[in-house]
Amino acid sequence: MAKSSQPDQALLSMPSFKAMRSFVAAAKYRNFTRAAEALCVTQAAISRQIRELELYLGTELFTRTGREVRLTASGTALFDAAQLSLLNIFQATERIRREKSDKRTLTLCCSPALSALWLSHRLKDFFSANPDVDLNVITTQHFLVMEPGIIPDIFITQTSDLRPGYLRIPLFHEVVYPVCTPGYLEAHPELSTLEGMRNSVLLDLNPYGRSQLTEQVDWNVWFAFQSHDLKIPASENPHYFSSNDYSLLVQMALDNQGVALGWDHLVRHLVQQGRLVRPVTEELTLREAVQYLMINEKKADDPACGRLKDWLVAQFK
Repeated sequence: MAKSSQPDQALLSMPSFKAMRSFVAAAKYRNFTRAAEALCVTQAAISRQIRELELYLGTELFTRTGREVRLTASGTALFDAAQLSLLNIFQATERIRREKSDKRTLTLCCSPALSALWLSHRLKDFFSANPDVDLNVITTQHFLVMEPGIIPDIFITQTSDLRPGYLRIPLFHEVVYPVCTPGYLEAHPELSTLEGMRNSVLLDLNPYGRSQLTEQVDWNVWFAFQSHDLKIPASENPHYFSSNDYSLLVQMALDNQGVALGWDHLVRHLVQQGRLVRPVTEELTLREAVQYLMINEKKADDPACGRLKDWLVAQFK
């Protein structure tokens, strides 16, 4: 006769899932009534679940001040762990549920700049043509380090030797030129020369953000490629702003706050729309800086993944 399994004390001693869900809702909304509305239960049920959880732990999780509740130190520690755990459970169940549905979910990984400035306004066309495909977009500046369990179907990156198991398709080489708004150029006619631009308000991408674009290019590098005599006079130019967020720099340029370096594939549509202009004709063409589409070789023959790959390639053409 087979031996019966011993009781699993760790599982037996865990608080109930329902209690943890009630606790996370109350901590999120700081109000038991709002938590009850969010979970479609009564306020009394929320109060009972949390009280049982506090009795089990032997400590209070909330301090009550009028209608609002605030987490205690113990409550904060529990909330940090519980919220992440429930989110992981939700994401896992959603993946399983979608795998059993008629729709396919594909994961695309790209930089934050590409997602915000290139992908966002094009996706509606892809979804219109592919109603049976859902897309999970993961943005990162560090393509060599992915979260555990995240295996993208497609990357768009300049890191060509990303990892084994991916096929590489070159998309384009990078072209970089200055951009500002028409109004800003009209107010600052000196921008029509490189010398005038050098002494203007320059919006620069700092080293912490260059991994999402061309790592070696900043304003000093761009000027140096145009002329060895052109350098930003740091002591004389107080109007210099840098950030690791390229989307922020483009938005600042759109808000008439200065001149930004525009990577053609990210700002071309803004130039075509007339929202941005090129104050000078000079540009920097980086033949060695190539953006690639990397497709998981296990998905290369998958029809849905193939449609996404073909659509992306066509968009860049």
